[in-house]
Amino acid sequence: MIAKITGGKDTANLIRYLYDTKKKGHTDPHLVASWDGFAPDPGRTNDVDATKRALVADLDLHVKQAERLGRAPEKHVWHCSIRATKTDRHLSDDEWAEIARRIVAATGIAPTGDPDGCRWVAVRHAPDHIHIAATMVRADLRTARHWNDYLTADRELATIEEEYGLFQVIRGDRTAAKRPARAEQEKAKRAGQARTAREHLRTTVRTAVAAATSTEEFLHLLEHTDGILVDIKHFPSGDVRGYTVALEGDVNAAQEPIWYSGSELSPDLSLPKLRKRLDATEPQQSARWVNPWHQATAAAERIPHHLDGDDDAAAQAHLAAFGEALDALPLLAPQAIRPQLHQAAEAFERATRSRIQAEHQHARALRSAVRAMVREPAPKDGALLAMLLDAAVLVVIAARRWHQRRHHDQQVTAAHQALIHLQAAYEQTATAPLTALAQRRPPQQMVERHTILIRQAMPAHAEQVVEDPAFDALTAALATAEKAGHDPKQLLQQATDERALNDARSPARVLTWRVERLSTRPAPSDRARVARMRSAALRQGTSVSPAAVAPASQPQPPQARRR
Repeated sequence: MIAKITGGKDTANLIRYLYDTKKKGHTDPHLVASWDGFAPDPGRTNDVDATKRALVADLDLHVKQAERLGRAPEKHVWHCSIRATKTDRHLSDDEWAEIARRIVAATGIAPTGDPDGCRWVAVRHAPDHIHIAATMVRADLRTARHWNDYLTADRELATIEEEYGLFQVIRGDRTAAKRPARAEQEKAKRAGQARTAREHLRTTVRTAVAAATSTEEFLHLLEHTDGILVDIKHFPSGDVRGYTVALEGDVNAAQEPIWYSGSELSPDLSLPKLRKRLDATEPQQSARWVNPWHQATAAAERIPHHLDGDDDAAAQAHLAAFGEALDALPLLAPQAIRPQLHQAAEAFERATRSRIQAEHQHARALRSAVRAMVREPAPKDGALLAMLLDAAVLVVIAARRWHQRRHHDQQVTAAHQALIHLQAAYEQTATAPLTALAQRRPPQQMVERHTILIRQAMPAHAEQVVEDPAFDALTAALATAEKAGHDPKQLLQQATDERALNDARSPARVLTWRVERLSTRPAPSDRARVARMRSAALRQGTSVSPAAVAPASQPQPPQARRR
């Protein structure tokens, strides 16, 4: 059930509309409930006009009394329409009456047991909805307290849906971006545009945020984006206080650009909120160059673990940073998969926000890696993009679960929609690099040795990995890593420990990309391997000889025979 609440200052005009049988869809208008159960009903009388006047007079009684004392509010009419969904069963008048009583009680219009509650009526003029008309002056001539009436009505409707066995509507937390108005949608349709100006600008601004490292760079990118008009607002001191954007050619009746502030595009796109996020973007500081795609993938792979933790503010920050990563990917991906990535980013945008306030400093690593990625596109073979998309799929699954636990219904739906598009983009991207890797399958003897290591490292998933079509690619990745001096057993253990495989549709693919990324690091020296094994041995209470850690690929030379 959906409630829509508005205010007004003309009781007679509202009653006239509710009982107007000439309006489309208005059939048999009549009362189903009222403040005392005895209100005159224009739908059940021979003299409709006279009964309407009587009903308006009764509803306005306390308003007129308050007016004489100078205490009546300017807008004294409260109007709430409640509509059932198309799949809901037909509700009787008695059921609608009970629903109306619960709504006026929940919203503070007429609290249960309060003899001084406001006067109200519930009118039904269609099978699937009712209208509640109330005047907001109580019998004690005080104005009704109905703050947050939409939220309280919505919560009550959620309970009603469950009790009455009705369709349970997906509800939001008022952090969603504003949807385009019908007029905006019609205007875009007439212009032959698939999206409204508001939606186009929202995507453009998000992409600029994903690429920028500072507020100044963000505004610079916007100003140099084709087809976008930017108006930067300043304080008298000269400091930037805000910005508005418009789409070239999108004008009003006076042929002036239609401007949108950042907050009108989305709650998190106001300049103060953007500044907080951009200030949490740290510059790359490393003694040696590290591939930013590997850094971004590593940061993304850690997000499910953060979401399983107890720090909701940090988790929310990681989701916001991940949303920025999705916003940036269409800039870097091949043309063929950009539509899927655009749709994934637009869908997941809703899952990046909730009532939980993000502490953006927790997501510095991913945010800075994404900025570096924009400046260093991935090679054309698609392997790095596939690696990141593989991690992204598991992040979205974890995000959906995180929102489910917190009853963020809209965000759960958004994550599910994003997952569909991400999986499609991943399948398109991963096929070629995995096929190329599988063609380097090592000899059978090495495959059998790797199979044993896999069974030891992940007994719960071993059979699924070995039977996976991507198993050849995994063994090829392990063989390449081993040739570079890495210990395949250690790599597998590291890959398994750092990411649970339960959510993966193809554990072998997950492990392949993980091994590929981990093996790009310099192979540990003999001294490092000795130290690592001694540390493990100390934990287990055993001892390790240096010979035990000699590299398997470097057999010892034969000893000379004494004569």
